[in-house]
Amino acid sequence: MENLQSAVDTLVHSSNTLFILIGAVMVLAMHAGFAFLEVGTVRQKNQVNALSKILSDFAVSTLAYFFIGYWISYGVTFMQPAAVLSADHGYGLVKFFFLLTFAAAIPAIISGGIAERARFVPQLCATALIVAFIYPFFEGMIWNGNYGLQAWLQERFGASFHDFAGSVVVHAMGGWLALAAVLLLGPRQGRYRDGRLVAFAPSSIPFLALGSWILIVGWFGFNVMSAQTLQGVSGLVAVNSLMAMVGGTMAALIVGRNDPGFLHNGPLAGLVAICAGSDLMHPVGALVTGAIAGALFVWCFTAAQSKWRIDDVLGVWPLHGLCGVWGGVACGIFGQASLGGLGGVSLISQLIGTTLGVVVALVGGFAVYGAIKAFHGLRLSQEEEYYGADLSVHKIGAVSQD
Repeated sequence: MENLQSAVDTLVHSSNTLFILIGAVMVLAMHAGFAFLEVGTVRQKNQVNALSKILSDFAVSTLAYFFIGYWISYGVTFMQPAAVLSADHGYGLVKFFFLLTFAAAIPAIISGGIAERARFVPQLCATALIVAFIYPFFEGMIWNGNYGLQAWLQERFGASFHDFAGSVVVHAMGGWLALAAVLLLGPRQGRYRDGRLVAFAPSSIPFLALGSWILIVGWFGFNVMSAQTLQGVSGLVAVNSLMAMVGGTMAALIVGRNDPGFLHNGPLAGLVAICAGSDLMHPVGALVTGAIAGALFVWCFTAAQSKWRIDDVLGVWPLHGLCGVWGGVACGIFGQASLGGLGGVSLISQLIGTTLGVVVALVGGFAVYGAIKAFHGLRLSQEEEYYGADLSVHKIGAVSQD
Protein backbone atom coordinates (compact mmCIF):
# COMPACT_ATOMS: atom_id res chain seq x y z
CA MET A 1 0.00 0.00 0.00
CA GLU A 2 2.87 2.34 0.86
CA ASN A 3 4.56 1.51 -2.46
CA LEU A 4 1.34 2.28 -4.32
CA GLN A 5 0.96 5.63 -2.56
CA SER A 6 4.61 6.43 -3.27
CA ALA A 7 4.10 5.63 -6.95
CA VAL A 8 1.01 7.85 -7.09
CA ASP A 9 2.84 10.72 -5.38
CA THR A 10 5.74 10.37 -7.82
CA LEU A 11 3.36 10.46 -10.78
CA VAL A 12 1.56 13.52 -9.42
CA HIS A 13 4.77 15.47 -8.77
CA SER A 14 6.35 14.53 -12.10
CA SER A 15 3.14 15.38 -14.01
CA ASN A 16 2.82 18.76 -12.30
CA THR A 17 6.47 19.51 -13.01
CA LEU A 18 6.05 18.68 -16.70
CA PHE A 19 2.80 20.66 -16.87
CA ILE A 20 4.25 23.88 -15.48
CA LEU A 21 7.47 23.41 -17.49
CA ILE A 22 5.44 23.35 -20.71
CA GLY A 23 3.75 26.54 -19.55
CA ALA A 24 7.10 28.17 -18.81
CA VAL A 25 8.40 27.32 -22.27
CA MET A 26 5.23 28.68 -23.92
CA VAL A 27 5.51 31.97 -22.05
CA LEU A 28 9.24 32.10 -22.80
CA ALA A 29 8.30 31.84 -26.48
CA MET A 30 6.02 34.86 -26.03
CA HIS A 31 9.15 36.99 -25.62
CA ALA A 32 9.86 36.32 -29.29
CA GLY A 33 6.39 37.73 -29.89
CA PHE A 34 7.24 40.88 -27.93
CA ALA A 35 10.43 41.19 -29.98
CA PHE A 36 8.85 40.85 -33.41
CA LEU A 37 5.87 43.02 -32.52
CA GLU A 38 8.36 45.78 -31.70
CA VAL A 39 10.58 45.03 -34.70
CA GLY A 40 7.63 45.36 -37.05
CA THR A 41 6.33 48.56 -35.45
CA VAL A 42 9.52 50.62 -35.14
CA ARG A 43 11.36 52.15 -38.09
CA GLN A 44 14.00 50.01 -39.77
CA LYS A 45 16.88 51.95 -38.19
CA ASN A 46 15.79 50.66 -34.77
CA GLN A 47 15.03 47.00 -35.49
CA VAL A 48 18.32 45.56 -34.19
CA ASN A 49 17.91 47.54 -30.99
CA ALA A 50 14.42 46.12 -30.47
CA LEU A 51 15.66 42.54 -30.78
CA SER A 52 18.68 43.19 -28.57
CA LYS A 53 16.63 44.83 -25.82
CA ILE A 54 14.18 41.96 -25.44
CA LEU A 55 16.87 39.30 -25.13
CA SER A 56 19.12 41.37 -22.88
CA ASP A 57 16.19 42.38 -20.68
CA PHE A 58 15.27 38.71 -20.24
CA ALA A 59 18.79 37.82 -19.13
CA VAL A 60 18.95 40.71 -16.65
CA SER A 61 15.44 39.86 -15.40
CA THR A 62 16.48 36.25 -14.74
CA LEU A 63 19.42 37.31 -12.59
CA ALA A 64 17.42 39.95 -10.70
CA TYR A 65 14.49 37.60 -10.04
CA PHE A 66 16.62 34.56 -9.17
CA PHE A 67 18.75 36.33 -6.57
CA ILE A 68 16.33 38.97 -5.20
CA GLY A 69 12.84 39.23 -6.71
CA TYR A 70 11.59 35.70 -6.10
CA TRP A 71 12.74 35.89 -2.48
CA ILE A 72 10.84 39.17 -1.98
CA SER A 73 7.68 37.71 -3.53
CA TYR A 74 7.64 34.22 -2.02
CA GLY A 75 10.36 34.07 0.63
CA VAL A 76 12.21 31.40 -1.34
CA THR A 77 15.98 31.40 -1.82
CA PHE A 78 17.97 29.14 -4.12
CA MET A 79 21.16 29.24 -2.06
CA GLN A 80 20.62 25.63 -0.98
CA PRO A 81 22.13 22.29 -2.05
CA ALA A 82 20.92 20.90 -5.37
CA ALA A 83 19.56 17.85 -3.51
CA VAL A 84 17.13 20.15 -1.70
CA LEU A 85 16.20 22.16 -4.77
CA SER A 86 15.44 19.06 -6.84
CA ALA A 87 12.83 17.72 -4.39
CA ASP A 88 9.50 16.67 -5.93
CA HIS A 89 11.18 16.38 -9.34
CA GLY A 90 12.33 19.99 -9.12
CA TYR A 91 8.79 21.38 -9.14
CA GLY A 92 9.89 24.39 -7.06
CA LEU A 93 12.57 25.24 -9.61
CA VAL A 94 10.21 24.97 -12.56
CA LYS A 95 7.65 27.10 -10.73
CA PHE A 96 10.34 29.77 -10.46
CA PHE A 97 11.02 29.43 -14.21
CA PHE A 98 7.31 29.86 -14.97
CA LEU A 99 6.90 32.92 -12.75
CA LEU A 100 10.16 34.38 -14.06
CA THR A 101 8.69 34.51 -17.56
CA PHE A 102 5.88 36.63 -16.12
CA ALA A 103 8.32 38.95 -14.34
CA ALA A 104 10.44 39.32 -17.49
CA ALA A 105 7.33 40.37 -19.43
CA ILE A 106 7.39 43.68 -17.52
CA PRO A 107 10.55 45.08 -19.19
CA ALA A 108 9.46 43.53 -22.50
CA ILE A 109 6.25 45.55 -22.27
CA ILE A 110 8.12 48.72 -21.30
CA SER A 111 10.54 48.25 -24.20
CA GLY A 112 7.79 48.85 -26.75
CA GLY A 113 6.75 52.14 -25.19
CA ILE A 114 10.23 53.68 -24.98
CA ALA A 115 11.45 52.41 -28.36
CA GLU A 116 13.57 54.47 -30.77
CA ARG A 117 14.99 56.99 -28.28
CA ALA A 118 15.92 55.21 -25.01
CA ARG A 119 19.53 54.47 -24.14
CA PHE A 120 20.43 50.79 -23.93
CA VAL A 121 22.39 50.38 -20.67
CA PRO A 122 20.15 52.68 -18.57
CA GLN A 123 17.15 50.57 -19.62
CA LEU A 124 18.94 47.42 -18.48
CA CYS A 125 19.58 49.11 -15.13
CA ALA A 126 15.89 49.99 -14.87
CA THR A 127 14.99 46.38 -15.70
CA ALA A 128 17.17 45.10 -12.85
CA LEU A 129 15.56 47.46 -10.32
CA ILE A 130 12.00 46.82 -11.47
CA VAL A 131 12.26 43.01 -11.58
CA ALA A 132 14.24 42.82 -8.35
CA PHE A 133 12.10 45.19 -6.24
CA ILE A 134 9.06 46.96 -7.76
CA TYR A 135 7.29 44.03 -9.44
CA PRO A 136 7.98 41.46 -6.67
CA PHE A 137 6.59 43.83 -4.04
CA PHE A 138 3.17 43.87 -5.71
CA GLU A 139 3.35 40.27 -6.96
CA GLY A 140 3.99 38.98 -3.44
CA MET A 141 1.20 41.12 -2.03
CA ILE A 142 -1.37 39.68 -4.46
CA TRP A 143 -0.21 36.14 -5.24
CA ASN A 144 1.46 35.22 -1.94
CA GLY A 145 -0.67 37.19 0.55
CA ASN A 146 2.22 39.36 1.76
CA TYR A 147 1.53 42.40 3.96
CA GLY A 148 -2.01 41.26 4.82
CA LEU A 149 -3.87 43.05 2.01
CA GLN A 150 -5.63 39.96 0.68
CA ALA A 151 -6.66 38.83 4.16
CA TRP A 152 -8.09 42.30 4.88
CA LEU A 153 -10.06 42.37 1.62
CA GLN A 154 -11.39 38.88 2.34
CA GLU A 155 -12.53 39.90 5.80
CA ARG A 156 -13.91 43.31 4.81
CA PHE A 157 -15.58 42.60 1.46
CA GLY A 158 -16.03 38.82 1.43
CA ALA A 159 -13.43 38.13 -1.27
CA SER A 160 -9.79 38.87 -1.89
CA PHE A 161 -8.47 40.57 -5.02
CA HIS A 162 -8.67 38.00 -7.81
CA ASP A 163 -6.13 38.07 -10.63
CA PHE A 164 -5.77 34.56 -11.95
CA ALA A 165 -3.14 35.17 -14.63
CA GLY A 166 -2.01 38.75 -14.23
CA SER A 167 -4.23 41.36 -15.91
CA VAL A 168 -3.12 43.74 -13.17
CA VAL A 169 -0.12 42.02 -11.54
CA VAL A 170 1.72 41.69 -14.87
CA HIS A 171 0.08 43.72 -17.63
CA ALA A 172 -1.25 46.79 -15.84
CA MET A 173 2.00 46.98 -13.89
CA GLY A 174 4.02 46.87 -17.09
CA GLY A 175 1.79 49.38 -18.87
CA TRP A 176 1.78 51.98 -16.10
CA LEU A 177 5.51 51.58 -15.48
CA ALA A 178 5.96 52.21 -19.21
CA LEU A 179 3.81 55.35 -19.01
CA ALA A 180 6.15 56.84 -16.42
CA ALA A 181 9.17 56.07 -18.62
CA VAL A 182 7.49 57.45 -21.76
CA LEU A 183 6.53 60.71 -20.04
CA LEU A 184 10.06 61.19 -18.68
CA LEU A 185 11.61 60.47 -22.09
CA GLY A 186 9.31 62.71 -24.13
CA PRO A 187 8.29 62.17 -27.77
CA ARG A 188 10.58 61.11 -30.58
CA GLN A 189 12.17 63.79 -32.72
CA GLY A 190 9.81 65.00 -35.43
CA ARG A 191 6.79 63.19 -34.02
CA TYR A 192 4.90 66.46 -33.54
CA ARG A 193 5.38 69.38 -35.92
CA ASP A 194 3.49 72.64 -35.87
CA GLY A 195 1.09 71.13 -33.35
CA ARG A 196 0.25 68.14 -35.54
CA LEU A 197 1.01 64.45 -35.27
CA VAL A 198 3.44 63.15 -37.90
CA ALA A 199 2.88 59.52 -38.84
CA PHE A 200 5.84 57.15 -38.45
CA ALA A 201 4.78 54.10 -40.45
CA PRO A 202 5.63 50.59 -39.16
CA SER A 203 8.71 49.13 -40.82
CA SER A 204 7.21 45.68 -41.39
CA ILE A 205 3.57 44.63 -41.10
CA PRO A 206 4.56 40.93 -41.60
CA PHE A 207 6.93 41.09 -38.59
CA LEU A 208 4.26 42.92 -36.57
CA ALA A 209 1.73 40.22 -37.44
CA LEU A 210 4.22 37.45 -36.66
CA GLY A 211 4.81 38.95 -33.23
CA SER A 212 1.08 39.14 -32.60
CA TRP A 213 0.53 35.50 -33.56
CA ILE A 214 3.42 34.25 -31.41
CA LEU A 215 1.95 36.13 -28.45
CA ILE A 216 -1.56 34.78 -29.13
CA VAL A 217 -0.41 31.15 -29.17
CA GLY A 218 1.87 31.56 -26.14
CA TRP A 219 -0.91 33.25 -24.19
CA PHE A 220 -2.72 29.95 -23.77
CA GLY A 221 0.28 28.80 -21.75
CA PHE A 222 0.25 32.13 -19.91
CA ASN A 223 -3.39 31.70 -18.88
CA VAL A 224 -4.13 27.98 -18.75
CA MET A 225 -0.87 27.00 -17.04
CA SER A 226 -1.42 29.65 -14.36
CA ALA A 227 -3.29 26.85 -12.57
CA GLN A 228 0.27 25.55 -11.88
CA THR A 229 -0.96 21.98 -11.31
CA LEU A 230 -2.75 19.42 -13.48
CA GLN A 231 -5.43 19.11 -10.82
CA GLY A 232 -6.28 22.80 -11.17
CA VAL A 233 -6.32 22.97 -14.98
CA SER A 234 -9.61 24.07 -16.54
CA GLY A 235 -10.92 24.12 -20.09
CA LEU A 236 -12.96 27.16 -19.05
CA VAL A 237 -9.74 29.21 -18.95
CA ALA A 238 -8.79 28.10 -22.46
CA VAL A 239 -12.18 28.86 -24.01
CA ASN A 240 -12.53 32.16 -22.19
CA SER A 241 -9.10 33.17 -23.48
CA LEU A 242 -10.19 32.19 -26.98
CA MET A 243 -13.43 34.15 -26.80
CA ALA A 244 -11.74 37.25 -25.37
CA MET A 245 -9.12 37.08 -28.10
CA VAL A 246 -11.81 36.89 -30.78
CA GLY A 247 -13.81 39.68 -29.16
CA GLY A 248 -10.76 41.94 -29.11
CA THR A 249 -9.97 41.11 -32.73
CA MET A 250 -13.47 41.90 -34.01
CA ALA A 251 -13.74 45.14 -32.04
CA ALA A 252 -10.33 46.36 -33.23
CA LEU A 253 -11.19 45.40 -36.81
CA ILE A 254 -14.42 47.40 -36.74
CA VAL A 255 -13.39 50.38 -34.61
CA GLY A 256 -9.95 50.52 -36.21
CA ARG A 257 -11.43 50.51 -39.71
CA ASN A 258 -9.34 47.61 -41.05
CA ASP A 259 -6.01 49.12 -39.93
CA PRO A 260 -3.59 46.15 -39.67
CA GLY A 261 -1.78 47.63 -36.67
CA PHE A 262 -5.00 47.87 -34.69
CA LEU A 263 -6.20 44.52 -36.01
CA HIS A 264 -3.15 42.64 -34.77
CA ASN A 265 -3.13 44.38 -31.39
CA GLY A 266 -6.87 43.81 -30.83
CA PRO A 267 -6.52 40.13 -29.87
CA LEU A 268 -3.72 41.06 -27.49
CA ALA A 269 -5.96 43.65 -25.82
CA GLY A 270 -8.64 41.00 -25.31
CA LEU A 271 -6.13 38.53 -23.90
CA VAL A 272 -4.70 41.13 -21.50
CA ALA A 273 -8.19 41.85 -20.18
CA ILE A 274 -9.23 38.22 -19.71
CA CYS A 275 -6.19 37.16 -17.66
CA ALA A 276 -7.70 38.19 -14.32
CA GLY A 277 -11.07 36.45 -14.63
CA SER A 278 -10.42 33.72 -17.17
CA ASP A 279 -11.07 31.05 -14.53
CA LEU A 280 -14.38 32.57 -13.39
CA MET A 281 -16.27 34.09 -16.31
CA HIS A 282 -18.83 32.60 -18.66
CA PRO A 283 -17.49 32.50 -22.25
CA VAL A 284 -20.01 35.15 -23.30
CA GLY A 285 -18.75 37.41 -20.51
CA ALA A 286 -15.21 36.78 -21.79
CA LEU A 287 -16.30 37.74 -25.31
CA VAL A 288 -17.74 41.02 -24.07
CA THR A 289 -14.65 41.69 -21.94
CA GLY A 290 -12.39 41.15 -24.93
CA ALA A 291 -14.52 43.26 -27.26
CA ILE A 292 -14.53 46.21 -24.85
CA ALA A 293 -10.75 45.87 -24.48
CA GLY A 294 -10.21 45.85 -28.25
CA ALA A 295 -12.26 49.01 -28.71
CA LEU A 296 -10.66 50.62 -25.66
CA PHE A 297 -7.21 50.06 -27.12
CA VAL A 298 -8.05 51.70 -30.46
CA TRP A 299 -9.72 54.72 -28.87
CA CYS A 300 -7.07 55.30 -26.22
CA PHE A 301 -4.11 54.72 -28.52
CA THR A 302 -5.50 57.29 -30.94
CA ALA A 303 -6.24 59.78 -28.18
CA ALA A 304 -2.86 59.28 -26.50
CA GLN A 305 -0.96 59.92 -29.72
CA SER A 306 -3.10 62.70 -31.19
CA LYS A 307 -4.70 64.58 -28.30
CA TRP A 308 -2.52 63.91 -25.26
CA ARG A 309 0.78 63.77 -27.20
CA ILE A 310 2.03 60.69 -25.38
CA ASP A 311 4.49 59.12 -27.82
CA ASP A 312 4.07 55.51 -26.71
CA VAL A 313 5.47 53.73 -29.77
CA LEU A 314 3.67 50.38 -29.49
CA GLY A 315 0.77 51.71 -27.44
CA VAL A 316 1.77 49.63 -24.42
CA TRP A 317 0.02 51.93 -21.95
CA PRO A 318 -3.39 51.58 -23.66
CA LEU A 319 -2.80 47.90 -24.48
CA HIS A 320 -1.38 46.62 -21.21
CA GLY A 321 -1.99 49.47 -18.77
CA LEU A 322 -5.59 50.41 -19.52
CA CYS A 323 -6.78 47.02 -20.79
CA GLY A 324 -5.13 45.43 -17.75
CA VAL A 325 -7.09 47.79 -15.48
CA TRP A 326 -10.26 46.92 -17.38
CA GLY A 327 -9.47 43.23 -16.90
CA GLY A 328 -9.21 43.64 -13.14
CA VAL A 329 -12.55 45.44 -13.03
CA ALA A 330 -14.23 43.11 -15.54
CA CYS A 331 -13.34 40.14 -13.34
CA GLY A 332 -15.43 41.71 -10.58
CA ILE A 333 -18.35 42.21 -12.97
CA PHE A 334 -18.52 39.15 -15.22
CA GLY A 335 -17.15 36.81 -12.56
CA GLN A 336 -20.37 37.25 -10.57
CA ALA A 337 -22.71 34.25 -10.48
CA SER A 338 -25.60 36.52 -11.49
CA LEU A 339 -23.86 37.11 -14.83
CA GLY A 340 -23.04 33.47 -15.45
CA GLY A 341 -19.68 33.41 -13.68
CA LEU A 342 -18.54 31.12 -10.90
CA GLY A 343 -18.81 33.84 -8.24
CA GLY A 344 -16.63 34.29 -5.18
CA VAL A 345 -15.38 37.68 -6.32
CA SER A 346 -16.02 41.21 -5.03
CA LEU A 347 -16.17 44.23 -7.34
CA ILE A 348 -14.96 46.49 -4.53
CA SER A 349 -11.96 44.26 -3.88
CA GLN A 350 -11.21 44.28 -7.61
CA LEU A 351 -11.34 48.07 -7.71
CA ILE A 352 -9.07 48.41 -4.67
CA GLY A 353 -6.52 45.87 -5.91
CA THR A 354 -6.48 47.32 -9.41
CA THR A 355 -6.04 50.88 -8.14
CA LEU A 356 -3.23 49.78 -5.86
CA GLY A 357 -1.45 48.13 -8.78
CA VAL A 358 -1.60 51.37 -10.79
CA VAL A 359 -0.30 53.41 -7.84
CA VAL A 360 2.63 51.03 -7.19
CA ALA A 361 3.54 51.03 -10.89
CA LEU A 362 3.40 54.81 -11.27
CA VAL A 363 5.31 55.54 -8.07
CA GLY A 364 7.88 52.85 -8.85
CA GLY A 365 8.19 53.92 -12.49
CA PHE A 366 8.77 57.58 -11.74
CA ALA A 367 11.20 56.68 -8.93
CA VAL A 368 13.31 54.30 -11.03
CA TYR A 369 13.31 56.16 -14.35
CA GLY A 370 13.44 59.57 -12.64
CA ALA A 371 16.55 58.57 -10.70
CA ILE A 372 18.25 57.13 -13.79
CA LYS A 373 17.37 60.23 -15.81
CA ALA A 374 18.82 62.49 -13.11
CA PHE A 375 22.06 60.59 -12.55
CA HIS A 376 22.82 58.91 -15.86
CA GLY A 377 20.39 60.05 -18.55
CA LEU A 378 17.68 58.06 -20.29
CA ARG A 379 17.67 59.32 -23.83
CA LEU A 380 19.88 59.00 -26.88
CA SER A 381 21.48 62.20 -28.13
CA GLN A 382 19.78 64.05 -30.98
CA GLU A 383 22.37 62.74 -33.44
CA GLU A 384 22.13 59.15 -32.16
CA GLU A 385 18.36 59.21 -32.44
CA TYR A 386 18.57 60.64 -35.96
CA TYR A 387 20.83 57.85 -37.20
CA GLY A 388 18.89 55.23 -35.22
CA ALA A 389 19.70 53.05 -32.23
CA ASP A 390 20.96 50.23 -34.47
CA LEU A 391 24.02 52.13 -35.71
CA SER A 392 24.38 54.32 -32.63
CA VAL A 393 24.29 51.52 -30.06
CA HIS A 394 24.98 48.25 -31.85
CA LYS A 395 27.08 49.50 -34.79
CA ILE A 396 25.18 47.44 -37.35
CA GLY A 397 21.93 47.76 -39.27
CA ALA A 398 19.10 45.25 -39.59
CA VAL A 399 19.75 44.59 -43.30
CA SER A 400 22.80 44.72 -45.53
CA GLN A 401 22.71 46.13 -49.04
CA ASP A 402 25.83 44.16 -50.09
